[in-house]
Amino acid sequence: MMQRDRLAPWAAYLLVGVGTLIMLAPFYFMFVFASHSRSEIFSMPPPLWFGNDFMLNFSILNERIPFWRSLGWSLYVALAATGLTLLFCSMGGYAFAMFEFRFKKALFTLVMATMLLPAFLGMIPTFMIMDAFGWIDQPRALYIPGAASAFGIFMMRQFIASAIPRDLIEAARMDGCGELRIYWSVVLPLLQPAMGTLGLITFIGSWNNFIGPLIVMRSPEMYTLPLALRSLQSPANTEWGALMAGAAIATVPLLVLFAFSSRRLIDGLTAGAVRG
Repeated sequence: MMQRDRLAPWAAYLLVGVGTLIMLAPFYFMFVFASHSRSEIFSMPPPLWFGNDFMLNFSILNERIPFWRSLGWSLYVALAATGLTLLFCSMGGYAFAMFEFRFKKALFTLVMATMLLPAFLGMIPTFMIMDAFGWIDQPRALYIPGAASAFGIFMMRQFIASAIPRDLIEAARMDGCGELRIYWSVVLPLLQPAMGTLGLITFIGSWNNFIGPLIVMRSPEMYTLPLALRSLQSPANTEWGALMAGAAIATVPLLVLFAFSSRRLIDGLTAGAVRG
């Protein structure tokens, strides 16, 4: 029994280590292949270490697509989507958590019900609405429609209801604060863990969004980075080294962002889980 108890932690560490290697392998090979030519990538056995062709691949990438323009559009859309989502979802969550009004439960149930719908069901209606607004080929079509996401409202509502006492809100009202002042000066500072988590999730989701630009973007100069990288692929002549180089560069900002905000992500996901 004692020997089994000693081996159990090592078995768990081994299992986690193997799982980590399997998850990190695609990222590792993406960066490795970004530094090799197409012929080297498809050689047998494939290269396992970095090569010397990264700058050549990057040059091909810039010749085939407006890489920096697409990168700029991705950054703009991701920042706009993150900012609007944090604003509207925090306001919606605050209203559902702290206010009492008619049809409150019915409205909240309706918001939650939208999470049950598969995303592909909204593709055609989204295109029709964006076309009616004249937003086809416009970046605003990528960040305005999803600004008040059901997941974000639910997350903010749960955090506010569990972590912000009603007595604090009532005390601010008794001091003469208006509702907008309470939201801005009292609620928002206490929402930092949850907003950091939601902001990170929203930024990553917007940065990696492929279906949205595919629906509403028509001009190559308006493509975001995932769609621009996809345009490199063709049945006959795909420069896989250049494609891997673009994907590697596009991944670096997310890795840096996650490295600096992983602690905030964990704090936001666990904050309010236990009342205290």
